[in-house]
Amino acid sequence: MGDVSERDERRRRLAAWKASGRTLWRSSADRPLGERLAALAADASSVHDLDGWTDVYGDGVVAELESRVADLLGFPAAAFFPTGTMAQQVALRCWAGRTGNTTVALHPLAHPEVHEGGALSVVSGLRTVHPTSAPRLPTAEEIHAADEPFGTLMLELPLRDAGFVLPTWDELVAVVAAARERDAVVHFDGARLWECVTHFGRPLREIAGLADSVYVSFYKSLDGLSGAMLVGPSAVVEEARVWRHRYGGQLFQQYPAALSALLGLERELPRLPSYVAHARVVATALAEGLGAPAPGTAGLPAAPWFRVHPRTPHTHQFQVWLPYGAAVLNEAAVRQAEETGVTLFRRWFESGAGPPGVAVAEVTVGSAGLEWTADDVRRAVVEFMARVVAGNASDD
Repeated sequence: MGDVSERDERRRRLAAWKASGRTLWRSSADRPLGERLAALAADASSVHDLDGWTDVYGDGVVAELESRVADLLGFPAAAFFPTGTMAQQVALRCWAGRTGNTTVALHPLAHPEVHEGGALSVVSGLRTVHPTSAPRLPTAEEIHAADEPFGTLMLELPLRDAGFVLPTWDELVAVVAAARERDAVVHFDGARLWECVTHFGRPLREIAGLADSVYVSFYKSLDGLSGAMLVGPSAVVEEARVWRHRYGGQLFQQYPAALSALLGLERELPRLPSYVAHARVVATALAEGLGAPAPGTAGLPAAPWFRVHPRTPHTHQFQVWLPYGAAVLNEAAVRQAEETGVTLFRRWFESGAGPPGVAVAEVTVGSAGLEWTADDVRRAVVEFMARVVAGNASDD
């Protein structure tokens, strides 16, 4: 019954999001299968000659995508992977062989530690150490002070589970230099590297060029179907292709994912700076709305406590924290979408790091969000919190 209930809830959310006239972000994964296939078929000819033969085991459009991304990020070679989890495991395994050290230094909130079921150790035989547990990337001082040698430093840019946070450019340069001084190589988990340009004030090629290898995703920020790219030195990438086959990632045909990735590079990548800039407007308005007096409360704020983190977003994504259970907040969010046609928040989750009764939402600002003014955000917050308070009272 639990699975059926969750399936029904998901269908309800998808229907509400699709019907909403106003939302901060629309994911193509929210669209019905027929719509998604039709859109890909209609748009793909703008980025690739569809009269050419389909790809077979990584040639054709897949090879074209590899060449384009390698050039974009300034590396001599690139290999397309079905998932980022596989791409990173392979990269870190290749570097372990080259450095002779199977220890990887990374943040305890990094994707391999939180979202991959211990795959680095269970599947790849690697060991991890944590230079810091603070909710940010490690500093150069922390890298220098690490208790034991490590072969690779992996940096997730931005660090999603800490709030999509980034260091400053100078801090990042210093961290990379500190790792090299310890004879370690540097790998970037760049699943969301695409949107780091605004914060760092540097082009993608310069950012990626700090590392020895980089993984990027195509479905997170670029709205592709799936897939990831590993870029690095030619010898490392060639070895990665061998391990990709061993891991079961040598797929027969991948043209839908490759075509959607090319579309993302063509359409979404140039727009990401505008999303980042507007996310800062949205974050400020959210904080203002949550802190403003709620109607009929004699001056009491809309939320008894809240956190918008970072207050000035580093990318087009950030976190919002509220002192209510996730069930109450999710019901308020979907009811707001159903009753007003406005989707402000998509999903809330119980906080694993905070006290009981506190939930967190990830806010993403995409092309649809550019239509929102600060006043639109503030009004939507007031309407949302009214439903939260009513729902929380009914649960008490």
